[in-house]
Amino acid sequence: MSTILIKNAQIVTMNKSEEIIIGDILIENNIIKEIGQGLNEANAEKIIDAANRTVIPGFIQTHIHLCQTLFRGKADDLELMDWLRKRIWPLEAAHDEESIYYSAMLGIGELLESGTTTIVDMETVHHTEQAFRAIAETGIRAVSGKVMMDKGDQVPLPLQEKTAESIQQSVDLLEKWHQYDNGRIQYAFSPRFVVSCTETLLREVKTLSDHYNVRVHTHASENLGEIQIVEEETGMRNVVYLNHLGLANDRLILAHCIWLDEEEKRIIKEKGVHVSHCPGSNLKLASGIAETHYLLCDHASVSLGADGAPCNNNLDMFNEMRLAALIQKPIHGPTAMDARTVFRMATIGGAKAVGMEKEIGSIEVGKKADLAILNLNSFHTFPSYDVDPISRIVYSATRADVETTIIDGKILMENKIMKTVDKELVLKESNISIKRLLKRTNI
Repeated sequence: MSTILIKNAQIVTMNKSEEIIIGDILIENNIIKEIGQGLNEANAEKIIDAANRTVIPGFIQTHIHLCQTLFRGKADDLELMDWLRKRIWPLEAAHDEESIYYSAMLGIGELLESGTTTIVDMETVHHTEQAFRAIAETGIRAVSGKVMMDKGDQVPLPLQEKTAESIQQSVDLLEKWHQYDNGRIQYAFSPRFVVSCTETLLREVKTLSDHYNVRVHTHASENLGEIQIVEEETGMRNVVYLNHLGLANDRLILAHCIWLDEEEKRIIKEKGVHVSHCPGSNLKLASGIAETHYLLCDHASVSLGADGAPCNNNLDMFNEMRLAALIQKPIHGPTAMDARTVFRMATIGGAKAVGMEKEIGSIEVGKKADLAILNLNSFHTFPSYDVDPISRIVYSATRADVETTIIDGKILMENKIMKTVDKELVLKESNISIKRLLKRTNI
């Protein structure tokens, strides 16, 4: 049995009372065993003195594309459909096993460095096994899946799938990786979006999601051009069409949902659909500003994600929290999207989206030990006297303030030193890999 004792910390629990306490956290194996003051050090194998440090639940990002991390800086200043057709799809089509692996390692390294402990990840059509390999090796908690694309005349040939093959490959990956490492890795069926998926595929995804009781992760209503295509082809808007196919339920995670009408908002609330809000991506692609304030006021499930590196261009939850708060205030007033609301989205709200709110998302006895330790003793976070710690985290802190990241009771970064990612190797191989992909695409 491994034990870690974190001593003398300011603990932002995010429990039902959202208590903030000063004390200790005892971790046994992967579980938070005890929270209190003056806990016994005698049986602890590892003691972390967290005096003048802040411990938070690890961030949960509900929309990430690890396969795209290599494309950072390669698709700037484009709107969604041009971004996909001119840059992202050709680059994804050029991927090989090694490039997928290092793209995933690069993204995971960034996520761990900035306190993210759980992701909902969408890969590309091929070589998904290598992304799962990176997830397994690094220790991050992930819900991931192979993207599914069996439709589209402007899709590069290597990304054009046959329906049956797409489904079979997804099932094969699920049966190998779902519940890996005591559930640290889970599978999600990942049809890219309605534009690139046939009705046959989407109906089969619904059936398989029911059968295996797993999440479905897709994009919806991100861009007005995308919505127009869906309406012309189906006669319905995105969320209405997904509901028509039976996919709208509490296992569905929808990225973006910027352009929703009233019927779609009603479906999301009544069916328990989870919305992943990605403000950085939405602003950079000029897609729009999602109505997250209204969705939250209507008690819909809304969490946060950075999306992919080429449309953000980082995977930093601190950036997403700050943006999520600020972009709503000119529209709804300064009290809209306060710091606690946004921090809730980044932690327990993400846990709800992945169906793990009883296991992660807050610091409570019996939950999994997914934590980040922050050092908020800096010019940009002071004064601290009489300031809500959550305000300091959301409005002032940055990724540079994360010192230690713990997932499943394992220390994956300590005092900014990575334990499971060889940083120098990953940086070197990332440059080699993107150079190879660019030669293949002539971008």
